Amino acid sequence: MPQPIEIAEDLIAVQLEAERKRIVARYSRRAQQGLSSRYLFTEPSVYMALQEKERAMLHWIRSCGICPVENKRLLEIGCGTGSDLLWFLRTGFVPENIVGNELLPERAVLAAKRLPTGCTLLHADALSLHLDNSAFDIVYQSTVFSSILDEQFQQRLAARIWRWLRPGGGVLWYDFVCNNPRNLDVRGIPLKRIPRLFPQGRVRSWPITLAPPISRLVTSIHPSLYTLCNTLPLLRTHALCWIEKA
Repeated sequence: MPQPIEIAEDLIAVQLEAERKRIVARYSRRAQQGLSSRYLFTEPSVYMALQEKERAMLHWIRSCGICPVENKRLLEIGCGTGSDLLWFLRTGFVPENIVGNELLPERAVLAAKRLPTGCTLLHADALSLHLDNSAFDIVYQSTVFSSILDEQFQQRLAARIWRWLRPGGGVLWYDFVCNNPRNLDVRGIPLKRIPRLFPQGRVRSWPITLAPPISRLVTSIHPSLYTLCNTLPLLRTHALCWIEKA
């Protein structure tokens, strides 16, 4: 006869699998609606936000003791088509020290085409990955947690990420801090929730990224208006965080 703990674990497994399917469905729906064109690099709102994020990540490397990057092992959860991993390579990370994970098969295929063969790509849900504890210096996530609407799924993924980190390493986090009422497929992660996800972490954060609806509007007039509007902290909707495993 199944024990109560076994029944509870089975129910949790069903719940997590349901959230995985909902995540895939949400991305599929957005693709069918043609929303992917909003995120083309040639769009001024996209490249202005991306360049700002890259400058913030360079500041993270310099200010948080990440150098020398050649010696650091990095895992990206939800690596998409590999764009951010290509940036890490440009900054000096070594392909053999980089692992990318992606749930959506079409994105994983494109990432495999774009990245050097020395990189490791894992096409799977992050919770199903079998990785050694303390295997990485850095685990990077960019707008993954805001795409997970189930808080239990978030908490389990955070715990798994923490186990994969070496002492002295950390989570490099880039995500929404507030909700977008026009996009119900994502839910912002307020900064006050991050210590609950990683209770043993030491958090440093930098508010960045002009609110995308505003960015699309003002950059359609001129790209430089992104920088002007972004001087107002209240218009920034994301945070870059370093969550150190002390």
